[in-house]
Amino acid sequence: MKVLISDNLPDICKTILESADIQVTTKTDFTPEELQKEIGVYNGLIIRSSTQCTPEIIEKADKLQAICRAGVGVDNVNVPAATKKGVIVMNTPGGNTTSTAEHTIALLLALSRNIPQACNSVREGKWERKKFTGTQVSGKVLGVIGLGKIGKEVAKRAIALEMRVLGYDPFVSNEKIPKLNIQLVKSPDEIYRQADYITLHIPLLNDTKHMISSSELELMKDGVRIINCARGGIISEDSLYDAIVSGKVAGAAIDVFEKEPPENNKLLELDNVLPTPHLGALTKEAQLAVAEDAAKQMVDVLKNNIIRNAVNMPVQGSEELQQLKPYIALTEKMGALLCQLVSGRIQSIDIQYSGGVSKDNIRPLTDCLLVGLLKDVLDENVNIVNVRILADERGIKINEIISSATGDYTNLIFARINTDDGESSVSGTVFKNNEPKIETINDYSVDMDPIGHVLILFGQDKPGLIGEIGKVLGDQNVNIGHMTFGRKETGGVAMIVLNVDAVVSQETLLSIEKMECINSAYMLKF
Repeated sequence: MKVLISDNLPDICKTILESADIQVTTKTDFTPEELQKEIGVYNGLIIRSSTQCTPEIIEKADKLQAICRAGVGVDNVNVPAATKKGVIVMNTPGGNTTSTAEHTIALLLALSRNIPQACNSVREGKWERKKFTGTQVSGKVLGVIGLGKIGKEVAKRAIALEMRVLGYDPFVSNEKIPKLNIQLVKSPDEIYRQADYITLHIPLLNDTKHMISSSELELMKDGVRIINCARGGIISEDSLYDAIVSGKVAGAAIDVFEKEPPENNKLLELDNVLPTPHLGALTKEAQLAVAEDAAKQMVDVLKNNIIRNAVNMPVQGSEELQQLKPYIALTEKMGALLCQLVSGRIQSIDIQYSGGVSKDNIRPLTDCLLVGLLKDVLDENVNIVNVRILADERGIKINEIISSATGDYTNLIFARINTDDGESSVSGTVFKNNEPKIETINDYSVDMDPIGHVLILFGQDKPGLIGEIGKVLGDQNVNIGHMTFGRKETGGVAMIVLNVDAVVSQETLLSIEKMECINSAYMLKF
């Protein structure tokens, strides 16, 4: 077995591999063209952020079984190309948890005691003790938005500092919280209104971009302090600047920016803004940990056929992969659909397999449904390997049901999510052409292709309903590619599913929801 380490990593990475009788080459100055020529002799590749695993390089990797990124992000790996080639892509998400949590607490304390400003003042020959009077954190309220691994570690350290911790995470249940002494709240607004400090530990998604803007800042207590070691773009930097200048926000510590490095950023002009250059995971210990994890994971794959932290979807054996492939696509799309429709905190998921598919290995199908459900809402790496653990950490119960009954379908997969707000369900099947189809949504019969942009509307069944909707979309130059209409009874609530050629704007959605006959509208993306 041969492994190439193509980026700078601590020596422990090579040592672990060699102790497993793996031949290691360390070369960090490959050009893309050179790597393309050389990659064909290696069984494994370990990288950090410099090596770019392009489709051209992966195509030449005829012996490659696995790529491991020593770190979290895999933006420098073309994952679809690797999956098509049969190459497992892994990362090491746990190695930087402690470092990021500690950096968050360090920034919180630095904000409270004006440490950077006081240091600069002393260096300038001044002794301005009164000017830098701080505030103690003991007894203050910390609001943690996002209770993944890092958020929980931050909360534990804040509790040790005698802070009261409020936490918000729609995918964490009360059952998991008492042991941590975190008070779980139902919405971010409760944190905004009560917290003296707010820290963010969530991913950057369409739903979380500028999650904190002027309206959210206005809800906050006067003199609040904000820390962001998660992702740039979660906070509107313009709104934060205005809130700091006005005195609403007493200070902010920012480790991540919308544009990195930040150029001409007004926040950097303010003395009570503490910027750091994306240092959350940058400690010697974290770098050592991810290098060690990368080596151990590579040994497990090459020597023991054990896969951990895979970001694509490994199934044991190419034959089984080909058999399950269309159902893997279906279940992940079902999960993504439910994610976008569901409201409330998830308590349990019931998944029923009927017909021929019930005789297959359903484990990866359930896992893929969970991946589709959770991957865009958690701040952690979510994949087929760890998704059940993440679901269990959040108190989500999974019930798998096998049924030989087929009804109108040769194969049918049904999934129902139960939340503290109610329940939502979806069913789907795969036809002979291996194309996934969504057959029902909340017990409404539909025949939906889960691809591209999909607009789902619930409204009163009445003459002219479809025409009114078509006119609104037409006025916005939104073309309808396919439409299905489902209803349970004449004149009752109907569901309209529209495959459209472009995203329907939020303004158009709001105008549709204001129509007398429409109850709700959802813009989905697959």
